[in-house]
Amino acid sequence: MIAQFYDIIGDIHGHAEALEVLLQKLGYIFHEGVYQHDQHKVIFLGDFIDRGPQQREVIQLVKPMIEQGHALSVMGNHEFNAICYATLDQDGKPLRAHSAKNKKQHEAFLVAYPDVDERMQIIDWFKTLSVYIDAGAIRVIHAAWNEKALCDISSFLNENQCLKDDAYTICSERGTAPYQAIETLLKGPEINLPQGVTFKDKDGHVRDSARIKWWTADQYEAKDRLHLGEELTNGHKLADLMLGSEHHYPLINKPVFIGHYWLSEPNPKPLSDNCACLDYSIAKGGKLVAYKWRGESKLIENHFEW
Repeated sequence: MIAQFYDIIGDIHGHAEALEVLLQKLGYIFHEGVYQHDQHKVIFLGDFIDRGPQQREVIQLVKPMIEQGHALSVMGNHEFNAICYATLDQDGKPLRAHSAKNKKQHEAFLVAYPDVDERMQIIDWFKTLSVYIDAGAIRVIHAAWNEKALCDISSFLNENQCLKDDAYTICSERGTAPYQAIETLLKGPEINLPQGVTFKDKDGHVRDSARIKWWTADQYEAKDRLHLGEELTNGHKLADLMLGSEHHYPLINKPVFIGHYWLSEPNPKPLSDNCACLDYSIAKGGKLVAYKWRGESKLIENHFEW
């Protein structure tokens, strides 16, 4: 029996032309209205929408690939946000507020689908995207593989690992375990910094919490396991910070593929022997990246394509 090999593709964000070029470089042929390969399948990492100029074109490419069995996909935080933006709670208010900030982030999708009925058909399709994929020898999730979060969300998933329709309400309620689980899985885990410790992020905002590099080994010091920007104050206090065992990914685990993190290195490479991020900032002038997984348990730098 021939093993199923996968081409895992990072966040697309409305860049259909780049997606077509990448699929062709990976050996996919456009046949009978859909890109397909006679030996491989694609796994998309979500975030098909928002930001980029070709929202409809991306959906027109990826949706038939998935529906006809030539690709799989997990849900990105932008698909989750789109669903919540379009879904009302019992009081008639959207689960995701229609604030100026949220509308600006989501505007490209709204403009691409001005007809509400058509837009809701796409929203319904977003609901068919799995929160995670465990394909036997590899794992795929948008931002973080976290066993506690997966356990907390498990009762809200159907047999295809998709969120049930009634799950979106509680997953949007701050302070609940399902809300925190979705935040972790689709946006990445964060931790509050010790009192008095702050840093400035790339946009100049002062932060008192930091995103965790959960793929690093647990023996590293906290300062090496956090995304910290410039102008770190009272950094010596990080020595007192404790990161739980759920915030690392042991090297004995099967390879996991993620997107979400807006990497910018010129030459993509694994984050660790068993973790690869494939988001290389196509929506910010970067590149659309894939990993050609061919059965290996230790990830290989020259298996990246872009």
